[in-house]
Amino acid sequence: MIPLSQQSSFLLPDRLLLPLAIDHAQLQADLTVTDDFGWIDHLVTQNYQGSWTVLPLRHRAGATHPVMQIFADPTATIFEDTPLLARMPYIRSVLAAFDCPLQCVRLMRLAPGSIIKEHCDHDLAAEWGSARIHVPITTNDQVEFLVNRVPVVMAPGSAWYLRLADPHSVANRGISDRIHLVIDCSVNAWLMALLEQAAGQGG
Repeated sequence: MIPLSQQSSFLLPDRLLLPLAIDHAQLQADLTVTDDFGWIDHLVTQNYQGSWTVLPLRHRAGATHPVMQIFADPTATIFEDTPLLARMPYIRSVLAAFDCPLQCVRLMRLAPGSIIKEHCDHDLAAEWGSARIHVPITTNDQVEFLVNRVPVVMAPGSAWYLRLADPHSVANRGISDRIHLVIDCSVNAWLMALLEQAAGQGG
């Protein structure tokens, strides 16, 4: 991980809207191939109620069991794409635009009536070297995503950095699935510059 002193001259906000152009319709088109794959229940069952499921697009190299493929292993250093990602040309192009090392990449689905309880993902902060980006693909106006107990309103096709080492929770009180593309990145100079640009624009 990159020391804070080498990354940023100030503490980043806990949420930043990134200046990235992403086509929501093309994201949704890529979702159609997921019907051929089985969504996997999230591992940490104590952190949620209802249905929170995952499809891996990139995982720790050599992981063959589905449970290990959806696990964001903080000790992993080598990653590989999944066959599902090969069938998603637009999402591949979105990932290619990130000029930084990509770690795990997943689709994460929260079913209607489900909640993710407040918790912290240790070390998931850009200042500590790892950043998680959320790109909503399907959502509804009854989804509430809280970071530090303050809502983050994320439109479909937007890209958000969230400091998830801080307390956060999600509730889907709507009648449709919430599906996000979730991208874990190693922070380098390019990504830190992007985050600082977003912070300068009011994030």
